[in-house]
Amino acid sequence: MLSSSSIRAIVDAYLDRHPGERGALAGLLDTLGRSGDVTSRTALPGHVTCSAVVVDRRRRVLHIRHRATDGLMLAPGGHVQPQDRTLLGAALREVREEAGIAPGALCLTPQLLDVPIDIDVHGIAASAAKGELAYEYYDFRYVFCLANEDAPAITLQDEEVSGARWVPLPEVTSPALRDKLLQAGVDGRPEPVNASAIIHDGHGRYLLHLRDANKPNIWEPGCWSLLGGGQEQQDETLLDTVRRELREEAELTVASLEPYAVEWVTGMDATSVPVQVFAGRWNGDPARLPLTKSVMLAWVHPEKFPYMTMLSSTRELLERHAAEHSPTAVVALVGAARTGSAGSPPGTVLNVVGVHLYLERDGQVLLGLRHPDSAFAGSTWHLLAGHCEAESATACLVREAYEEAGLVIDPADFELVHTVHMVNRPGAQPRINLVFRTRNWEGVPELKEPDKCVAWRWWSAKDLPEPIVPYARAAIEGITAGRNYSEMGWGQ
Repeated sequence: MLSSSSIRAIVDAYLDRHPGERGALAGLLDTLGRSGDVTSRTALPGHVTCSAVVVDRRRRVLHIRHRATDGLMLAPGGHVQPQDRTLLGAALREVREEAGIAPGALCLTPQLLDVPIDIDVHGIAASAAKGELAYEYYDFRYVFCLANEDAPAITLQDEEVSGARWVPLPEVTSPALRDKLLQAGVDGRPEPVNASAIIHDGHGRYLLHLRDANKPNIWEPGCWSLLGGGQEQQDETLLDTVRRELREEAELTVASLEPYAVEWVTGMDATSVPVQVFAGRWNGDPARLPLTKSVMLAWVHPEKFPYMTMLSSTRELLERHAAEHSPTAVVALVGAARTGSAGSPPGTVLNVVGVHLYLERDGQVLLGLRHPDSAFAGSTWHLLAGHCEAESATACLVREAYEEAGLVIDPADFELVHTVHMVNRPGAQPRINLVFRTRNWEGVPELKEPDKCVAWRWWSAKDLPEPIVPYARAAIEGITAGRNYSEMGWGQ
């Protein structure tokens, strides 16, 4: 049985957002103050039910036709069952039973998380024929978005449901629910609201913590994992979240944390959870760090990952990072840069690799105006760009996008759309300029390095500003024309 105190905490969180509804929920608050099970369908003068409001990427809301409500089209929902550990879990069970959508196909929305968007009060008239007094349903409505782009197949529970339809958000049948969905800005797109950190020492070791296997309500008990947690109200960004979590969990401060990837995990309620993963370097003694939420902290070499109890997604993420930051590979690359050969055949000339970000919005491309004192292209418009260090091209671009403009991008979303192979003048070191496009990013361009860039602006791809870096113009024009390769300067 769900405790009245746990339900009261949910109601309090809801009323923090909707204080004007306290009067409408007075009956529920009074009932929660008494002994008894407010989720029981026999509880009077009212009891709790739960619904799942599922929103897809096209901002449509799943409605099903309930046989018990004279064919009304409503969100999947019903009474709380004894096996339900939470009200959120009850809503997930209902959408699975009535529409065949598994919890793993759903995500909590960043706008609402695990707080219901609406608590609907629906009165049921007394029935002399049934010998029933009047009572009320208090329906807790939770919002979910789809984890994947495509909507899952709907499998109806025939004995209770006779049809299903995806309804455009402005046509949602409940006026209160429709207004709150519009006010909350729910768009059906999953976004990370959790953050964790890959912490390494730069010499092949990774800092991992072992979760407690014996405490209740521990996510992935007994597993080795990354430090991190969920975003809280005081966190303005996910970077703030991961920094706060490191302080709270181990009094740990990592000087430089950069976005690395988005990891998908399964939450305690079995929904899919996107986690923004940051990476940073630290080289201290974990035995000196106090622990608040785990059993131990330890440095671990990648060769031990296959033998440790951890999520497969976490293992794959760490192995990928280790492959990209192998100490052997780093030493080889640094040596190559210094000698200019790295053991290559005679006559080999190293090419500088530059990465560039092509962000397009409504036919406009993002360009930055370089600082007048910049060593390269001062007072000239250019794509967001940087040079590859001992890292992959996409990892470099993830880093540069955040360092220069505060944009968070998943490297899996990058698409290589143009390459410019060029030489500035005869005898100069050749350059390979890779231009990547992404259609998904988090954040608004900001001036994070004002000594390098003094303005960000969206320009029409067909009417580019002057002056602009010539190879940036060539790349943009090539992308617009559908070409994926250009050469410059080789005929000089």
